[in-house]
Amino acid sequence: MGIFYLLLSCVVGFAIGVAVRWLYAKYKLTSAEQEAVRVRNEAQSKAEAEAKELMLETRETLQKEQQQNEREARERRMELQKSERRLLQKEMNLEHKQSELEALRQQLGEKEEELTKKESEVIEREGTLTTELEKVASMTSEEAKNILIEEMKESARHDGQVYINKIESETQLQADKVARDIIISSIQRLATEVSGEITTQSVSLPSDEMKGRIIGREGRNIRTLETLTGVDIIIDDTPEAVVISCFDPVRKEIARVALERLVQDGRIHPARIEEVVNKVTKEVGRIIVDEGEKVVFDLGIHNMGNELIRALGRLYFRTSYGQNVLMHSKEVAILAGMIASEVGADSEIAKRGGLLHDIGKGAETESDSNHAELGAEMLKRFGEDEKVINCVLAHHNDVEPASVEAVIVQIADAISAARPGARRESIDNYIKRLESLEGIAKSFDGVENAFAIQAGRELRIMVDSESVSDEDARDIANKIAQRIEAELRYPGKIKVTIIRELRVVEYAR
Repeated sequence: MGIFYLLLSCVVGFAIGVAVRWLYAKYKLTSAEQEAVRVRNEAQSKAEAEAKELMLETRETLQKEQQQNEREARERRMELQKSERRLLQKEMNLEHKQSELEALRQQLGEKEEELTKKESEVIEREGTLTTELEKVASMTSEEAKNILIEEMKESARHDGQVYINKIESETQLQADKVARDIIISSIQRLATEVSGEITTQSVSLPSDEMKGRIIGREGRNIRTLETLTGVDIIIDDTPEAVVISCFDPVRKEIARVALERLVQDGRIHPARIEEVVNKVTKEVGRIIVDEGEKVVFDLGIHNMGNELIRALGRLYFRTSYGQNVLMHSKEVAILAGMIASEVGADSEIAKRGGLLHDIGKGAETESDSNHAELGAEMLKRFGEDEKVINCVLAHHNDVEPASVEAVIVQIADAISAARPGARRESIDNYIKRLESLEGIAKSFDGVENAFAIQAGRELRIMVDSESVSDEDARDIANKIAQRIEAELRYPGKIKVTIIRELRVVEYAR
C-alpha cells in the first residue's frame, strides 16, 4: 500500500512537472515574439529616419553643386566676354597698323622714285666731274687708277715690312744657335767630307827618310798601323810631317801617340807597331777613366756608373770651336749649380744635368741621332733621373724644358760657350770672316761704310740718310742677315746694326 502511494506520488509529480514545463515554454515563446516585433519596429523606425536624413543631405549637396556650377558658368561667360573684347581691340589695332603700313609703303615708293632720280643726277654729275678732273690733271682715269694702285702697293709693302720685322724680332728672342754645333758634331762622329781643322793631326818627323820606314816594304807598316788604330795616315810632299785623319778623336789620339813613339824608337815593323798600339790604347783608356773620375770628384757628384765616367772621359779628346768639351761640361755644371742655388732650384739636378748635357758626344756609336738624343738614350739605359734626362734633351731645344733645372742648363751652356776666349779660330779664318762680313754689307745700295766689331759678333753699317728711309733700313738689315746666314759659317750669332743719321750743319757768321 505504501508502495502504491509512492508510485502514485511519482506519476502525479511527473505529470505536474510536464504540465509546468509546457506552460513555461509557451509563455517564454510569446515573450520572444513580442521582443522580436519590438526590435523590428525600432529598426524600421531608425531606417526610415536615416533614409529621410540621407535624402535631406543629398538634396543639400545637389543644391550646392548646382549653385557652384552656375557660379563657374557665370565666371566663364565673363572671361569669354573679356577675351572677346581683347580680340576686338587687337583686330582694331591691326587694322590701324595696316593702314599705317600702307601709308609707309606709299611714302617709300615716293622716296625710291626720288632716290632713283638723284642717283641718275649723281652719275651724270660724276661723269662730268671725271671729265673735268681729267682735263685739270692732264691724265685719264685709268692713269689715276694706276697711281692709286701703286700707292696702295707701297702702303701694303710698308705694313708687310713692319709685320715681318715684328715676327723676326719675336723669333730672334727664342732662337738658339745650333747649326754650327750640329755640323761639327756630325763631322766628329761621321761625315762625308773631311774638315782639316777637326779631323786631322800632324806628326813631325826627324827627316823625310822616316816616311819610307813608316810605309814599310810593300806598305806593310802603314797598313798595319791604319788597321790597328782605325785611322787614315796621309804621307804626301809635306816636308818632315805626316797627317793622321780620323773622325774619332780617341782613335786619332791613339794613332798620334803610337806613331810618335815609333818614330822616336826607330824600330818600325808590324810586330812592334802592334805592341806599341796596344800599349798606347791601354794608356789612353786609363787617361779617359782618370779624366772622367777627376771631373766627377771635383764637382762632388756621386753614384755615377763606370760607363758614364768613361763616356765623360772620352770628351777630354773632343773639341768644339777649339773649346775642350769635357772642360766645357765641367764649366756648365759649375755655372748651373750656382744659378740653381741662387734661384732656389735643385742644384744637384742642375749640376748633374750640366755635366752630362754633352755626354752623347762621347758615345761610341755611328747612329744618325744627334748628341742630345744619344746622351738621353745612354742616361735612360743607366737609370738616370728623368729631370737630368730632360736637361740633356732640352739643352738645344730638341724638346721643351720640363723643369726650371733644364732651363738653367740651357743658360749655363750658352754662358760657357759665349764667354770671351772660350772658343777660338785661326787668325786667317778670323780675318777672312771679318772681311766677308764687311763685303756683304757694302754690296748693298745706300750703304756708305761697314765695320765688323766685337770679334765679328756685330756688323755696324752706316747708310745714306737721304737715299735710305727708316723702312728701307730695316729691309736692308734683314737682307744682309739673310746673306750672312746663306754665305758664311760662324759660331754663335752676328748682330746687324744699321745707323741712319741725318746731320744738318749751319754756320753763324
